[in-house]
Parts: sequence; structure tokens; C-alpha cells
Amino acid sequence: MKENEIKNLFLELYFAPTESKVQKVIDKYPEVFQDNNWFPLGKNPSNFGVIENQQSNPIAALIEKVTNSVDAILMRKCYEAGCNPKSKDAPQSMSEAITQFFPDSKSWDLDSFRREQALDIQILADGPPRDTSVIIYDNGEGQHPKDFENTFLSLLRGNKNEILFVQGKYNMGGSGGIVFCGKKRFQLVASKRFDNNGDFGFTLVREHPLSKEEEHTKKNTWYEYIKIDGNIPSFPINEIDLKLFKRNFKTGTILKLYSYQFPTGYSGFAQDLNQSINEFLFEPALPIYTVDKQERYPKNKVLELDLDGLKRRLEKADNEYVVKEDCFSEEFEDDLFGKMKVTCYIFKPRLKEYNVKRSKEVIRNRFFKNNMSVLFSINGQVHGHYTQEFITRQLKLSLIKNHLLVHVDCTKMDYSFRKELFMASRDRLKNGSETRQLRNFLGKKLGAAGGRLSEIEKKRKDSLAVDSGNTKELFKSFTKNLPLNSELLKLLNQTFKLEQKKDKPKKKEEQKKHPKPQKETFKPERYPTWFKVKGNNKGDKEIAKIPLGGEKVIKFESDVENQYFDRTEDSGDLRIALLKFNSNGSGGGNRPGIGQIEDAFNVVKSSPHNGTIKISLNPKKECNVGDSVQIKATLTAPGEDFVEIFWVKIADKEAPKDDSKKEEKTDDQNIGLPEFNLVYHEQKDGFLTWEKLNEQGIEMDYENVMHPMAPGDQLEKIFINMDSNVLKNFKSKYKNANEEQFEVADRKYYTSVYFHTLFLYTITKNRKYRIVQDREGKEEPIDLESYLKDLFESYYSEFILNYGGIEELMQGIAE
Repeated sequence: MKENEIKNLFLELYFAPTESKVQKVIDKYPEVFQDNNWFPLGKNPSNFGVIENQQSNPIAALIEKVTNSVDAILMRKCYEAGCNPKSKDAPQSMSEAITQFFPDSKSWDLDSFRREQALDIQILADGPPRDTSVIIYDNGEGQHPKDFENTFLSLLRGNKNEILFVQGKYNMGGSGGIVFCGKKRFQLVASKRFDNNGDFGFTLVREHPLSKEEEHTKKNTWYEYIKIDGNIPSFPINEIDLKLFKRNFKTGTILKLYSYQFPTGYSGFAQDLNQSINEFLFEPALPIYTVDKQERYPKNKVLELDLDGLKRRLEKADNEYVVKEDCFSEEFEDDLFGKMKVTCYIFKPRLKEYNVKRSKEVIRNRFFKNNMSVLFSINGQVHGHYTQEFITRQLKLSLIKNHLLVHVDCTKMDYSFRKELFMASRDRLKNGSETRQLRNFLGKKLGAAGGRLSEIEKKRKDSLAVDSGNTKELFKSFTKNLPLNSELLKLLNQTFKLEQKKDKPKKKEEQKKHPKPQKETFKPERYPTWFKVKGNNKGDKEIAKIPLGGEKVIKFESDVENQYFDRTEDSGDLRIALLKFNSNGSGGGNRPGIGQIEDAFNVVKSSPHNGTIKISLNPKKECNVGDSVQIKATLTAPGEDFVEIFWVKIADKEAPKDDSKKEEKTDDQNIGLPEFNLVYHEQKDGFLTWEKLNEQGIEMDYENVMHPMAPGDQLEKIFINMDSNVLKNFKSKYKNANEEQFEVADRKYYTSVYFHTLFLYTITKNRKYRIVQDREGKEEPIDLESYLKDLFESYYSEFILNYGGIEELMQGIAE
């Protein structure tokens, strides 16, 4: 074919909006797209398994394309700097590459600068809204046509394995999205090398359509690409108008994925897709544009939107969604995995101008669109996640389960540990021993009693406590006369300790204590003006003794704001260093092999909280009782850093606690019957209101029947709505009812709800059922709390009231 014919062919393919239009182009040129001109990807006719077994999520697969674009721009910058990407002179990490190649990257905090940079990576929509195709452009290194087969069209070559500042390794990411390209898997690949030498080349990739004969002789099909006259088709350009946003194409790479299979409910790129990519690219190395078309959504006022990652959105100063004073981070240094930073973001239970239900919907749509509550990332790209199940079951947090997002930065983990966490597809965690160890570690640290998350949960739980004796007396009367010898209640006794508890003796009146002086209101500064360790820090005397095999928290005081370690702009850090290690207090200096703080201690470093910064030190096996360690803590600040130097000493192991008089608490331990609280729409003395629950993010209105509180799947309390439509409809069946009949109806209602909740919970717990729900073709675990609440809102409560027949239970309850 002639150059102008090849160019016209490319333009026909590129401007085809859907796969059906691409097929028409193929049918138009049968001599070009004949069987002999198609070649298997990776020169492997058995490539089906490699390509099909990658990302399970179409958005995750799309992210791999975007990640390749980021890599391509960093590679271009490296070549332009005259540096071999594989040499020791090249950046040794992605963060180093950004600092070196983009010295003005801090200016990206300003919208105009960020949007200018975002023009170099664009994700554009084409085709009708219900048959959307995706175009991905980058102004990166690009490839010569002769190199396509060793780069874009290769598999498992490990082209980037020796380049430390890029994300890609296996050369698979470019093929992962093909499986989501319509039914025929059409993908157009086009590129020109950044040095502007050589031609613009392109090829079309597809799934090979098996002939009738091949259907009887082949087990699987394969993926293939087109060549013309034995070569990747190409033609010369200076620039070409490909309808990019604010620029023509000159060099770089452009891909088109036809009729892409987005999840259900996706619409505009500047909204739905932008929000999803923000989740998967928690902290993108480079800004990105998502661009839609006016003809696709004529009423949409926002068609182009720069994408800056979930981290930047969460940490904006004017963020209306998160409770900034409750957000925090902790940095861990541990023998298990090396280094890891965990950041927790707490969302508001209720947004302005929205009720609880709508607030939850808005927050989930903007920040949890893909049901990822715990994000595991490397270089800002999410490689795996946990759902809300981790928060409810592992952390045992009930009230903040819908309002907590956890980001786990795995970038600085030991490679040997990190490589066992994630699949090569970078979209999910492996089910291996390292993953289980990390899950247990996070559960123990983040869910610890007295930790920041448990304090936030307790604060919200305390606000729902009922001070009046009305509810307690009602519950006491309700349970006192239960027929404990009933066969029906033997089932309950397997989970709940039903023996009646003895009243605790009244405490003697304590002497009046003088009121504690009120603490001064904390007034945070953007940058610290002072910093000191808490304790008697004088000379060589240690400020703390750390038990061998245990841990000790060292506290520092400062006036810096809570977000100082985590904010996107001008953040600071607390650096911990080991100065001296004296064996057994001999003053002999460092023991051989002890030089860094991580050699002597596992360290946990927490972000500032209202003037206090904490570190936790856990001695390693290299430490002995009597060793003294001198530590230097440096709080970074503009101008001059703040430094504190202090000693700690290794002490004897703590004696084991005497548990002979206490029963060991376990998740399956029998407990007393959970309390119930009656909740009313309007204020009623001694009872909770809808508004009180709504303040803590618990939805309660006419449509709700009950809300169980079951942290860690352990049922603690049941909130029963006494103004639900179910109860109102039940009462409406009484004709000329008097007050006594209404009281009987109320009692039957809350008795039915309470006992059926107990039975459903007990059976599910004792039979060790795990609840899963199909969400867009993917099974996801559901906690017992959500399961029970949903049952009662799905006509179950109406059934048990009208047809449940619980008179046997009612007879055992005193009138």
C-alpha cells in the first residue's frame, strides 16, 4: 500500500467509534486484513492464557494502560537528560524520578500548573454513551514501528525489569485491557518516537476469530496483530489532528480500546471514570486529564477534568467530606515487612444539606465507588484492597465502618515480602502466608484498644448511651422473666450467657475530688515553633525503660497541626536515629552490627494529634536486659529542624498477668444478652431519637425497622425503631383501639424484632455461615450487621408481625 493509503486506513480505524465500525473497515479492505497478515502477540500462538488471566476488573486493566503512560513519560525525560535508564546514574525510585525530572512538581498544587502538565496524559471518550470506546494518549518516549514487536506487541519480556523508577516489570500491562474491548477485542496501537526521527506506526490487535474448521481442532483462540507487506504499517508525520484536548499529536503513543466493557452505571468520563481512577491511582506520579464529548452528554457542563488522585482530594484544606482532626497516619518499621506507612481518613457521618442515607451514597460514590475500604499501593498505584469486611470483622469497628478509608503504602516494604503480597496483574492480593500475616498485623495495630480508631469509635458510641433508667428498666423487666428452661432458648444459650447476673454491690460514696484544671485549648501552627520529648530528660539518665519482648510509647510535644506529616503541600517528618548502643550499661559504645534504629527496635511512628507525637519502640532480639540506647528524634521544619536526644534502657520482661480470676476473652466467648434501645422520631424522655442516631451515621427513618450493633460480628446492641412504617401499618389494623391495645402492639413489635434478631444472629454465628452478596458479578463478603438490618427492611419484619406467631415467647414475659 502507498503512504497516503496507509494513512487513510489508520484514520478510518482511529475515527471508527465502536467495534462494529472497525469491523466494517476490516470488511472494506479484505486484501489488507487477510489471514496471512495477522501474527500472534508475543510471537506465541498460545498467548490466550497469559492475556486472559490478568486484571479481573475493567477499571484496574485500564489503570495499567495509564501506568504505562506515566512510565513512558519518565523514560522520555531520562533519555532527554542523556541518562541510561538502567544505569546507576538513573533515579533509583519513582519519587526520585519525579524530583529530578520535574523540579517544579510542587507547583502542581496550583490548578493551572497541574492542568498544563496533565495535557501530557489524556484519557478520552468516543462512541455513544452505551457503547463507549476509550482513547489513551501520552507524550512519552514512543516507539519506532520496527520496535513495536519487541515492546507493545511482546509478552513477558521484562523490558522494564532493570529500570527502578518505573512501575512496569513484566511487559503485560499493555495487553490486560484487551479482554474488555467489546466482543471482538479490537485495540488500536499507534506511536512515534520522541526524538522525532522515523515514521508514525500503527497496528490493530484483535482476538483471532476461529473458523468452523478451527473450532474442531483448537481448544482456545489467540490474540493477534496486523502487519502489511510483512511490516508494521507506518507513514511520516510532523503532527496530526487526532482530536486530543488542546493539542495535536506529534510524538508519543496513542491507544484506542473499542466498545470497552465498563461496569454497570458508568457514564461521563469527567465524573464516574475520573472518580474510579482516583481510587486506583491513589497518588499518581503525574497529573492526568479525563475528557468527554459534548455530543455524548449535551447537558453535561463539565467535560474535561484533571485527575490528581484520591490522596490530594482527601487532603484538600476545604474538604467537606472528612473530619480532618480525626485523620492520622502511622509509620511502621518491623522485621516482618520492613517499612510501611498507614493513613486513616475518617469521613463525616452526615454531610451538610443531606440526610444520612444520601450522605452515605454521596461519600461511597465519590470515594468508595469500587468498594475498596483498605487500599494497598506501590508508587501511588493500588495493587490490592480489602472491602468493608476488614473493618467490621478484623478491626471490630461498627459505627465508623462506612466512614473509614485506610491507605497502606507498601512502596518501601522489603522486596522479598512485598512480592509475595500481590499478583503480577497488580489488581489483587495473593492468598498466601504473607498476606495473612499483614492482615493480622494491621488488625492488631489499627484495632488496638486505646488506639486512635477505637477512641473515635468509642466517642461515637458514647454519644448513643442512654442515661435515663427507662430503657434499662424496660430491658431488665423484659429479660428477667424469660423462660430459660425453654427448648427454644437452648439455641440462644450456645452463644449468649443467659444466667441472670447478680446486682453489683453499691460502691461506697467516694470523697469529693477537687476538679481537675481545664487544659488550654490547643492552638495548632502550620509549622512547628517548638518540640520536646515528654519526661525528665537530663543527661545520661534514661527517660523510659522498655521491657524486653514488650513495647514502650515515647511521647513528644509540639505545637504543629495534626496533618503536618500527611498533607500534600509542605509536609514534615519525624526522623528517629540511633546514636549510641551501650551493652549492659557498660558505656562501651555501639555493639557490632547495631547502627540504625531499625537494627535495635521495631518502630511505630504516629502523626501529631492535638500537640502530641508518639513513637512506639519494641526491642529486637539483638537487645539484652541492661542495654542503654541513645536516640535522636528530629522534627523537620522550614529553616532549622528541631532535635531531641534522650536515653532509654532495656528492662526485664514484664511478668505475665494473673488471669486465674478472669476468664480469657475470645471472639467466641459467651456474653450476656445484648441490650435493646427503643428509638423514636420525636424526643421522648429516656429514649434515643432518630436524629441522635443520624448524627453518628446510623440511618433511621420510617423505612428502617432496626439497626444491630455488631462489631467483629459480636452482637452488642439492637436499636429498634418505634416509629417505623411497619409498626404504624400493624397498628392501623386495630379498629377503635385503646391505649392498652397499642401498648400490646408495641410490645409484640419490639419483642418480635428483638427475638428474631437474636435467633437469626445465633444460627448464623453457630453454624459459622459467611454471608456474601453478588455485586456486578463479583461475590463480596457482607458483615452480619448489614445482613440482619437488610433482612428486616425487606418485608421480613412485616411477615413476623402478621404471621410469625411468637405467642409462646410472649407468655413467658411479665405483663
